[in-house]
Amino acid sequence: MTHDRPLPTGFRYAGIVSHLRSEPDRRDLAVIISDRPAAAAGVFTQNQVCAAPVRVSRARLPRADARAVVICSGNANACTGEQGMKDAERMAELVAKELGCAPDQVLVASTGVIGRPLPMPILEAGIPKAVQAAKPGADAFDDAAHAILTTDTRIKVSSAALAGYSVVGFAKGAAMIGPNMATMLGFLMTDAPVPADELRAILKPACEATFNCISVEGHTSTNDTVFLLANGDGPPLKGNELAAFRIAVETVTADLAKQIAADAEGANHLVTLKVEGCRTDAEARTIAKEVAESALVKTAVFGADPNWGRVVSAAGYAGVPFDEADLSLTMGNFLLYDKGRPLPFDAKAASAYLKDNRDVTFTLTFTLGQGSCTFYTCDLTTEYVTLNADYTT
Repeated sequence: MTHDRPLPTGFRYAGIVSHLRSEPDRRDLAVIISDRPAAAAGVFTQNQVCAAPVRVSRARLPRADARAVVICSGNANACTGEQGMKDAERMAELVAKELGCAPDQVLVASTGVIGRPLPMPILEAGIPKAVQAAKPGADAFDDAAHAILTTDTRIKVSSAALAGYSVVGFAKGAAMIGPNMATMLGFLMTDAPVPADELRAILKPACEATFNCISVEGHTSTNDTVFLLANGDGPPLKGNELAAFRIAVETVTADLAKQIAADAEGANHLVTLKVEGCRTDAEARTIAKEVAESALVKTAVFGADPNWGRVVSAAGYAGVPFDEADLSLTMGNFLLYDKGRPLPFDAKAASAYLKDNRDVTFTLTFTLGQGSCTFYTCDLTTEYVTLNADYTT
């Protein structure tokens, strides 16, 4: 999938079958290696219950000399106490031993079932193999992108090319997806020369505008992690070049976020919520989030029911003050509610819009100001319920 994508120089990747997961041929252990010390920054879950790899990596960032990331899939190493911390640190030590670097130059991420100790004998054997297998190129990049998946149906990859360097990323996520962030992992690499403090200043708002504007069911995970590594060794980007880099990072995170929402567990629809004309962007996001996480809105989309009152009422309880006359609602090209007044519409045609299109759009237009937000969610299907009812049993 990435063969036509520009990859930054100086990075190697691997995704191997270590048998952390029960499926015999399932890739489940990934490494990203920078051949030269890389500036690194991260953004993590805001859940107070956070996984051991989050605690370990958060303490190591930002930094100027990161060398690698190690990621395991199938076990979150969350809610695992002191042993979980030791195991996360050991994962980094195993990589560091192979690379000849310090353990704190290695970052760690995990995803999977909460509350189960890591099977460390498997990782003791698998991590050295993964590091030894790491190589540059699109095939290795795709292997790593596959190895981090859980219930995802496909890899999520994206890139942006700029003069002299590129930004590339891969991510995972299909459920436990709610702003701040979600059960998602994201890894961005670039060969641009950008210091760690600048990376942090760029990554945090990029995540806020993208990964924090998607929701499947509003559940904030214990393991959310996004890393940005920059291993360029020239003079640091400044001025217009740094501004272009900032746009490239947000372009990649936005693309990955949209792919996550589109691949939500059991989803039949990607729902784009556009909220416009609020006093501030924050108010627009608050309304969008409330609508996105309404089970009644999500089930109406699943059932191709143009029950627009559910959207309007969800906006009304978001906690943002407005009068009914301040709000209009459009679904696709159907204007359903205009400045507080319901409009006649062809119910069969509106239902067909929901039924026949995987990608559907609701636009809530206010008359309060210039604030706006674009937010992505999905429908709530019977398959989602089945998948999550039977997840550990």
